[in-house]
This record gives sequence, C-alpha cells and structure tokens, in this order.
Amino acid sequence: MKKLLTFLMSMSMTLVLAGCGNGAGNTATTSNTASTPEVKPQSASVAAVESVETKEKATDGELTELNVAYMPNYASLWHLLTGIDKGYFEEEGLKINLIEFADGPSEIAAMEGGSVDVAYIGHGAHRLAINGSADIIAPSSVHNTDKIIVLTSKGIEDIKDLKGKKVAYNAGSSSETALNGALASAGLTMDDIDPYEMDATNMVAAMMSGSVDACTAWNPYDSQILDNVKDAKQIEFSTDSVNLSSFIALPSYVEKNHDLLVRFNRALFKAMQFAAKEENWDYAVGLYAKQTAKDEEAAKVETGDAKWFSEDDIKKGVEDGSMADLYKQQQQMFIDSGDVEKERPVDEYVKFDLIKEALK
Repeated sequence: MKKLLTFLMSMSMTLVLAGCGNGAGNTATTSNTASTPEVKPQSASVAAVESVETKEKATDGELTELNVAYMPNYASLWHLLTGIDKGYFEEEGLKINLIEFADGPSEIAAMEGGSVDVAYIGHGAHRLAINGSADIIAPSSVHNTDKIIVLTSKGIEDIKDLKGKKVAYNAGSSSETALNGALASAGLTMDDIDPYEMDATNMVAAMMSGSVDACTAWNPYDSQILDNVKDAKQIEFSTDSVNLSSFIALPSYVEKNHDLLVRFNRALFKAMQFAAKEENWDYAVGLYAKQTAKDEEAAKVETGDAKWFSEDDIKKGVEDGSMADLYKQQQQMFIDSGDVEKERPVDEYVKFDLIKEALK
C-alpha cells in the first residue's frame, strides 16, 4: 500500500509540473507570434476602421505602414494618390493605407483611438490643432473663396437672404467656418439664422427633402446636392480669412516618429512638386476619379478650388516666413470668432523643423 501511494504521489507531481511547463510554453509562443490586424485601404467609413498600431520596426526590404485619413475630395487626395502611384512613398520605405472619413474632427478622434497615424484636414479642424489636439506636419493648399448652397425656392438668392432660414452645417469643420464667413460678409451672425448641426453626409438628404433651406458643404457632398436638387444654387463669397488645409498627427506620435514623418513629408513634397503643375492636373484628376468612382469631367472642376502648394512654394514660404504668416492669420480668425481663446505661437503646433528637414 505504501509503495502504491508513493507511486501515485510521484505521478501526480510529474503531471502538475508538466502542466505548468506546457502552460508557460504556450503563453510565450502566443506572445511571440501574435500579429496586428491590418487596416484595409480605401475603407468606406469610420465604422469600418479597425484599431491598429502602425508597424514601426521595418526590417530590410519591409515597408513601414502608415494609416492615412482622407476625405473623398480632390483637395485631400491629389498629392497622396500621386505619391502612391509614382512610388514616391515606397522609395521612402513607406506603404500608405488610405482610410476615408467625412470630416476632420472624426479623423482626429480616430487618431486618438489609434487607428490613424496621419490625417489630411480642411480649414475648420485647424482650431483643434491650435488648441493642442494635433500638430501640423505639412501644409497642403490654401483656398481663397468659400461657398454656400441655397435653395432658390425658399426665397434665397443672396447671402443676406439667409436671415431666419434653416441652415445646415458641420460643427468644428470648414463647414462651420464657411458659414460664419458667409454670415459675416452679409452683416449677419448665427443668431440671425436657424442653424442645424449635422454630419456632412446627411446634408445631401436634408437639402433634397427641403428640410433645410441652405447648407455649407464641401466636395463631394456639394456636387451631389447641385446634381440632384433642381433649385440648388451655389453662392461664392470672399473674406479676409485664410482657408488652409494641412496634414496632421498627434503630438505624441510626432515626438516618437520624427524620422518616419520626415520620410512621409519628403515623398509628399515630391508628389506635390509634380501634381501642383497645371499640365499634370489631368494625371492627378484621373487617379482621384478612380479612387472615388467619380466622373473625370466632374472631378476636374475641383482643381479650381484652391492654390495647390508645390514643394517650391513650401520651401519659399518657410524661408521667407510667409507660410508662418498664413497660419498666424488663420489663428487670428479663430480667435476673432471665439473658437480659440488665446494666441499661441505658431511654431508650437506647426512643425517647421520637420518640414525643413524634409525639404533638404
């Protein structure tokens, strides 16, 4: 009996030790082989974006992946698609995953969630950068005019006719900035209208149904409204504001990935040098139309929306200080409108050191 008990106790201890050994081995194996899921490029919505960390440790022959947020318009894609198609990003060891969003604030939220590394933003979202939510890593373009879409059947023929009307806008984006500019040009304020805050994608349905009388939207949504609403009319207006678009990243990401973003900018600037030239617009438009499944002739109209910065423009602007002046003017506009509380040194959030290094 004693021999039997001794044997059974011995077997029991052996099995326990074996079990502990296998458990530790399995844990180590799982840890070493776990892979991060890939964010698929050309995602149709924010909801389709999976939470992913960019691969930071590219070995020889591997490409470092960057998840880049864009909006489905020419202003957001003319340089990115050129750089991808011509292999400029690949030359820098980068693979660009494009992820579509409707507006800048949504892009910044996705960056904070870890699914986006770099994003293109329009004018309105720059207030978030000024307030510290993001750093500007590269200028993109400057727009000299804004537009508002009205329904003539609601008795609107001019900006001044917006008084008392239902006007849709997207808060925190260039849509809200444009609306404020339009109202100011006619001596009006938000208190003089019936404002409706909504997502840019919902403005199309709202204008088609006539549930709102006017809206401030950007491409492609403004084109969809004009194409589908018989009495829709687009009114252009000029202000003293500076309507800039830029590329951004979170301050923490910029701090940890300086060299990576220099490589991104270097490829981006090379693409901008090519695609900013009018003789190359058809090339960039073709890429844009294919990406967004848009008619090329309709897409070509968007080339007149802004002054597209070339690498030479950025270099000159950085050297003579005119680029910093543009961002200062933009910031002052946000201060005047109450969207930014106090002045902040531009070089705190516009990363001119990173831009200069890429320009070398």
